[in-house]
Amino acid sequence: MVRQNGGVRRFLVAATAALSLALVGCSAAAPEAGPARTGSADPSAFLNEHDLGGMDGEQIIDHLDRLPVAERPTDLVASVHADQLLLADAEQEVVVRLDDDRFYLSIAPYVDQTHECFFHSLTTCRGELANQEIGVRIVDDATGDLVVDEQVTTFDNGFVGFWLPRDVRGTIEVTLDGLTGQRSFSSSDDDATCLTTLRLDES
Repeated sequence: MVRQNGGVRRFLVAATAALSLALVGCSAAAPEAGPARTGSADPSAFLNEHDLGGMDGEQIIDHLDRLPVAERPTDLVASVHADQLLLADAEQEVVVRLDDDRFYLSIAPYVDQTHECFFHSLTTCRGELANQEIGVRIVDDATGDLVVDEQVTTFDNGFVGFWLPRDVRGTIEVTLDGLTGQRSFSSSDDDATCLTTLRLDES
């Protein structure tokens, strides 16, 4: 569900502030403000203007995170939070609600270089290992259940994203060409949607 109301600007300011604390790579200042549009803002029109028309929140995230870097929009801020996707350009801000039962976690494993990140920015975040085939295992620590066990290719931005169950505390293990790394995670309302601290090295 897409909505826009008086609380949107407060959410956007908080998101922008959080993004501004990140290092270059995931930091994303809001586009420079231009003249305000007249009349009521139309979320559907906003999405259409950015070639996102007809998509729900999950589809927008999956689409933007998988775009080749050269094709990513430069006039759009898209910040993933646990329960909502914040979208903004120079004139409008829109909140797209996300499924209460799922949590999007975008992971950028690294070998040599990384950056700080908390809320994943779909249009600016860049990781070191782009277009690399990696093995990913995600385990629910409380139950021992294997949530993910896949060979995947990182996106052009160096990340790979997973829709995980809510309110899980677990462990992520990534392997690449004899290198491996582990990091804990959790998927509650206050948790990060961007994981950039999983370093790969020889075990």
